[in-house]
Amino acid sequence: MSNKQVVLITGASTGFGRLFTETLSRKGHTVFATMRDPNGKNAKNVAEIKALAQKENLPIHILELDVTDEASVNRAVDAAVKQAGRLDVVINNAGYPVVGLEETVTPDQAAALMNTNYLGPVRVNRAVIPHFHRQHSGLLMYISSGAGRITFPSFGHYSASKFALEALAEAYSYELAGQGIESVIVQPGAYQTAIFGNIVVGSDTSRTSTYGEAATIPDKINAGLAASAGNPQEVADAVLKIVETPVGERKLRYRVSTAAGLEGVDQINDLCAKIQAGLLDGYGLSSVTKFVKGKSASA
Repeated sequence: MSNKQVVLITGASTGFGRLFTETLSRKGHTVFATMRDPNGKNAKNVAEIKALAQKENLPIHILELDVTDEASVNRAVDAAVKQAGRLDVVINNAGYPVVGLEETVTPDQAAALMNTNYLGPVRVNRAVIPHFHRQHSGLLMYISSGAGRITFPSFGHYSASKFALEALAEAYSYELAGQGIESVIVQPGAYQTAIFGNIVVGSDTSRTSTYGEAATIPDKINAGLAASAGNPQEVADAVLKIVETPVGERKLRYRVSTAAGLEGVDQINDLCAKIQAGLLDGYGLSSVTKFVKGKSASA
């Protein structure tokens, strides 16, 4: 396989996905930048990406992909494979946060969040993995969060979606690594990207009347995260490094953050890796862990 990878990225119109597209393509990797409604809502973003690709002669291709629509996912994956002949890396990046006192988040809001942040990767993986099976290779990357291991008050629903995503990714890693298909979880801290403009707030504000001072928690947390947000290029550089790491040498989890206080995520990752290894060994499944490098790495 060539050192230059064919990469499909979900949620590539703005934020991390846009940066991943630019960073990987500038290193010669072929990128299928996917997004919803490229001819409508994201037309301006598409025009900017195409202009950049033309100016710098970058191997970027735009595809429509809505992670909440299985048919849309299947069409995009099939189109990418047909055009490039293969897929080497899929980056499950599409997602958004829902914040606010947990009681203010309605069941509909929670369901929509899980439909994108968790079921989106389920749909993408099911479309992609058959191609990886035929190739006997492939990398499934998941953009999680430090909030996929720890949680703040007012971020419970968002953390729940990322906790779920990490559980799925880890299970896939045990099942697929022996077939040459790797899973990697990236855990960014707070970074200043377009996601700050896509935050959904719990809509049932009538539920806040009894909370007193606790009702100020969401604003305090949001202000703290915004103040500590780093340069998102750090995450894009970490993703590039992971993509270019040889098969068999990648870790299961990578924490990417310059913010103080998140070092404990590494400790949680390392402890969980030991516990998982012991658990699986107890069920006679130690063979499935030999392909998975569970110890975390901070990038």
